Amino acid sequence: MRRPTPAVLTAALLASALTPLALSTPASPAVAKHYDDFNGDGYRDVAYGGYERINHPGGAVTVVYGKAGGLDTSHTQVIDQDTSGIPGAGEEDDMFGESLTSADLNKDGYADLVVGNSMEHVGSTQYRGTVTVVWGSASGLSGGTTISPKSGASGSWAHFGGDLAVGDFNGDGSPDLTVLGGGDAWLYRGPFTKSGTTGSVSEINKPDAVWDSYGLAAGKVNGDGKTDLVVLGEQGSDSAVQLRAWFLKGTSTGLASGASKTLDSDWNGGLGANAAVGDFDKDGYGDIALAQPDRDHGKGAVTVWRGSSSGPNGSTTFTQATSGVSGSPETDDDFGYDISAADTNGDGYADLAVGVPHEDVNGMEDQGGVHVFRGGSGGLSGSRSSWIPQTVQGAADSNVGFGYTLRLRDVTGDGKADLGIGAAELSVLLRGTSTVPTATGLTKLPSMGGDFSD
Repeated sequence: MRRPTPAVLTAALLASALTPLALSTPASPAVAKHYDDFNGDGYRDVAYGGYERINHPGGAVTVVYGKAGGLDTSHTQVIDQDTSGIPGAGEEDDMFGESLTSADLNKDGYADLVVGNSMEHVGSTQYRGTVTVVWGSASGLSGGTTISPKSGASGSWAHFGGDLAVGDFNGDGSPDLTVLGGGDAWLYRGPFTKSGTTGSVSEINKPDAVWDSYGLAAGKVNGDGKTDLVVLGEQGSDSAVQLRAWFLKGTSTGLASGASKTLDSDWNGGLGANAAVGDFDKDGYGDIALAQPDRDHGKGAVTVWRGSSSGPNGSTTFTQATSGVSGSPETDDDFGYDISAADTNGDGYADLAVGVPHEDVNGMEDQGGVHVFRGGSGGLSGSRSSWIPQTVQGAADSNVGFGYTLRLRDVTGDGKADLGIGAAELSVLLRGTSTVPTATGLTKLPSMGGDFSD
């Protein structure tokens, strides 16, 4: 899910513009095996945003294509709204690539990239926002189609595309898309076509509450095979504004409202929360990790809302004061600024990476780092956590913001998720191992300045 990037991170943005290479092996006409394999060669690719890049004033997305054994940094692609076939035009006030997700939306064997730009002006409508599907093909991503907002998300300041999430929410075999806009979430049912048609569109809102949605996360929580959705938002009352997480269960007819969890009963604004889903105790039900980097004056916390057949029920909270966790909680560390879940060591339990980009280390301000909590019997545990310092990418320095965006996915194909870590100066991919992700043989990621794709 999307979150704001600290201002210090924008100072290190770089420019690049490499042409995608054509591949000789086409994909078969079936849903892509990997939702992030844009050229159908069987290897996962990695996409991430970059705001205010040189020669890309409206934002751009960088794609690093996969190959046997990992990423091929000589095979990259930069896409913006001035790229041939992409709707719109790059403008100073845009944030093309602010939110990203992917799936094979038209079921042709190639994953497609979905790009949000909530700051886009459309005609005279200020900050209406846009969502663009960039289509996969044997030669990589090429051409784009705009997803049309419904009337409730098409006005000024609607910020359509502020966050995105994909999944097969009704279990019919076609990926569906959820989009934020106008303070609500919108469910676009698949399949999608390059001409712009989709299945039916439904508004996701709490009709009897003053509710404003601002974040999305998708995953399988209750074990029925359908994708479920977590919506993060603010709920108002006469006395206070609450920060809440809302679970919606995937059903054959769409998404059905489920349990809600209050994260802050007197919410005064800030970074808010972000979420990831993973089966940390391997019981067949996805657990929802809810990160609150603002909690307790920015010390931060991550709460695991445990999955069950009836949805999430019961929770455990982790901080840097949890026994076994490296370091100590300090004001404005922002523990949980970003989180990502997947199995890093191949033991069948999902693990959780937690970014702490504003951690001060040995007098170095906002140097940052990442905690990796390994799953196991009973779920996550501080005793099974490891600290990955900024120094794995080079000499120690201040204002690096190491860990402001994270992505756990198996791009090497060895059954162990690799850890992508965003930073102001040098973003990297660490290989998963039988223990913890390692800096040995790390991959340097070019031109990052935004967030990883979900």
